[in-house]
This record gives sequence, C-alpha cells and structure tokens, in this order.
Amino acid sequence: MGSGRTPRSGAPLFAATALSYGANCMLGAAVALKLIDTRDFRWVHHALYIATSAFTVAAVSAGWWGSPVSPSRPAAIALVPAVVPLAVIPYAGTRGRRHPLVALAAAPFVIAGLILASRPANRK
Repeated sequence: MGSGRTPRSGAPLFAATALSYGANCMLGAAVALKLIDTRDFRWVHHALYIATSAFTVAAVSAGWWGSPVSPSRPAAIALVPAVVPLAVIPYAGTRGRRHPLVALAAAPFVIAGLILASRPANRK
C-alpha cells in the first residue's frame, strides 16, 4: 500500500543550483577579465558560492531521500560529483588558473543534473 503522496520533482532546486552556479561563474569571469571591480563588494561572490553549495546539497538531498522515490533521483546522482570541486574551491587559491579550473570542473555535473531534473516525471 502506498503512502498516498505524489512524487514531487526537485527541478526547482536543480534550477536554483544551476542559476547560482552560473551567476557566480559569470561574476568570477568578469572580475578575472577586469570588467568588474569587486573590491568593495567581494562578499557577493562568496554569497553566491555559499548559495550554490547550499542549493547543491538541497537538490541532491531532495532527489535522493525524497519519499516516495523522487523522480529527481537520476538528477541527484548526476549532481553528486559536483560536490567535490565545490568543496575544494576554497583551498584552490584565488590567483592563477587553479581557481577557475576547479570551479569549472563542477559545470558538467550541474548541467547534467539540471537536464535530468527537467525531464518529465511520468516517463516510462
């Protein structure tokens, strides 16, 4: 006998993850290209990083532990590897190539999670 609850999609959390990750990458690239000077508001980049990390954890949690089995579970599995570069980025330094390369290492997993979460839930 089922719980009577309908499986919910975690797609909004995956979209929020992708949006905050994309915004943070764009801000970081603009700073690296010296299009924007963030000396007075460097906290924005840090806040976007924290938001991206929190949304990633929330999306993976919702997709994995959703009850009944969430239609977002494949998306959660695809997003899990993004946790590694997100965890390493604070230790990658801010000067040189290492920081952007580590940050961009999460991109394929964020994109895959978003695509899988956006697929219709009632597919067979």
